[in-house]
Amino acid sequence: MIIHFLRCMYHTEFPLSEDSSYYETVMQDIEYFSLAPQIYYLLKNNRQLEQVPQFLQKYLKDRSDIALYQNIFIKNQMNKLFEQFEKASIPVIPLKGVDFAEQYFGHIGARYTSDIDLLVKEKQFKQASQIVKSLGFTFEEEPIPSHFHHSFSKPLPHSPYPLTVELHWDLLKENTSNLLIEEFWETATPYENLSYVKRLSTYHTFYMICLHGWKHHLNSLKYFLDIIQILEAKEHDIDLGLLLSDAKRHQTSKRIIRTLSIIYHWFPELEEAKRLPFKKPSSLRWDYAAIRNSNVSTLNQYRNILQFELLDFDNYKHTLNALSRWLFPSRTEIGMELGTLSQNNPLFWEYIRLHFKRCSSLLKLMR
Repeated sequence: MIIHFLRCMYHTEFPLSEDSSYYETVMQDIEYFSLAPQIYYLLKNNRQLEQVPQFLQKYLKDRSDIALYQNIFIKNQMNKLFEQFEKASIPVIPLKGVDFAEQYFGHIGARYTSDIDLLVKEKQFKQASQIVKSLGFTFEEEPIPSHFHHSFSKPLPHSPYPLTVELHWDLLKENTSNLLIEEFWETATPYENLSYVKRLSTYHTFYMICLHGWKHHLNSLKYFLDIIQILEAKEHDIDLGLLLSDAKRHQTSKRIIRTLSIIYHWFPELEEAKRLPFKKPSSLRWDYAAIRNSNVSTLNQYRNILQFELLDFDNYKHTLNALSRWLFPSRTEIGMELGTLSQNNPLFWEYIRLHFKRCSSLLKLMR
């Protein structure tokens, strides 16, 4: 039902339902995917808010207020970081977050933000990390080999959750594409009146958001909304033909084609405004029920994960690199997947535990 509801918001010629039980189900889906702020502001902008029941209006408003207060605090922290980057003459670009909400959803509170993602140049990562630490983000995560970002956190008063800054120097894992991050820097524009803080172009923001959704297996409708919203808000700034050409050059085309094919399959009205420059694959291997009930393992869920993890690569070398990392992840990644990790066990034993869990889960589904 939530997908039908979202289609009605983006295409207002479709009438909204008048059935209150419909909205009870929609509200459960909104809560599950944490979509309340986006939906609240989209309904307001479309003048549709009064068309939904009062209980849903109140729910959306309450959740949006929480997002607004949180994002204001995060923007304040982000601006402090920007001041220090500017003083140190170190280039930096915000990714997603509060700036994304303001630029593409039209309001600082129109999208949940939980951390601060910043793109820096790899050769300046050490200097950038010192700036982040100087502002209290001193808890540093365990480095993950081949990854393209590193996290720093600090505790917040009266909150069980820390605030995290992720410093990125790329957008994809090493040796899984030929992506040229320099091209993203070349088209970036000044952020407000600052010299060293930049903002991605709309085109490269869209490219980045597509890759980000793919990286997360499109396992939440929030990734759908991010992509759709850029297309709706900045239609004339997005050249899908150029995107496909760049993706082929960067060897990310399977990822871009798969991501956009899934989005367009569930939101076919997008074709009216912005046609895809390629034929959608006959089999998408993506199932809504698998992401809506992620706590219940299904065969479709496993097929979906394997497609994203192993098959969405443009050449065999990138596929082999992805397969190798999936079969033999780092100790940190094993701990994240298993939920527990013994530092005393040999790494070989942890691999056995990991694959035993994977095989056991799959066998249960096939019985």
